[in-house]
Amino acid sequence: MKYAIDVRNLTKKIKNNVIVDHINIRVQRGKIYGFLGPNGSGKTTTMRMLCGLLSSDEGEGHCLGFDFKKESDKIKSRVGYMTQKVSFWEDLTIRENLEFTAKMFYEDDIEKRVRESLENAALTPHADRLAGTLSGGWKQRLALAACLIHEPELLLLDEPTAGVDPKARKEFWETIRRFADGGSAVLVSTHYTDEAERCDKIIYIAYGSIMAEGTVAEIKSGFSSLEDSFVYHINESLRNKS
Repeated sequence: MKYAIDVRNLTKKIKNNVIVDHINIRVQRGKIYGFLGPNGSGKTTTMRMLCGLLSSDEGEGHCLGFDFKKESDKIKSRVGYMTQKVSFWEDLTIRENLEFTAKMFYEDDIEKRVRESLENAALTPHADRLAGTLSGGWKQRLALAACLIHEPELLLLDEPTAGVDPKARKEFWETIRRFADGGSAVLVSTHYTDEAERCDKIIYIAYGSIMAEGTVAEIKSGFSSLEDSFVYHINESLRNKS
């Protein structure tokens, strides 16, 4: 299938508040889609619904060829989801954390999969360091390695580089690009417009509604920068809400 995600009218309400408001979202295989929006815009809620961790109130469509509402268990095993708050066993080493993760998906070839995961995330020289001693950037690398260990077809990354230094961010994005070039799909939320420039396509969401989507060139058209376009669409969303 061309699209890893193809969902229409996705909606989530909490009490009287509409968190995600009838959005349509398509993510093509082999591409990186940037998911941009202010805090509280519905990015995390959308990702959690797509991978089956949160039920939707309305919507239809498919994720990795499965009905995202009825076949969430089949989707979960094929998705790598990196949350905003990363959790590890801090008294275990990087290698031991990855071994534990691998055993949740596989019964054999654990050593091989851990070795490849360490290499993909450039963690091999640090494999025996305790996870609790790692800096923010190294913890994010470990989280990404854990997400990729089962070779997912879709990667959902929720603000993965928040608080990470520029060098670590650059290396992180190089790993994401290699993953997408291998034919898998990536949906990554970010507040950094320089990171959004690395994406094949961008989706702007504000206050539960998609405001704009397209390539970087299309989104920037008529604006001096991607940041100006971002601010404009946020202000438009606020005017529409008032």
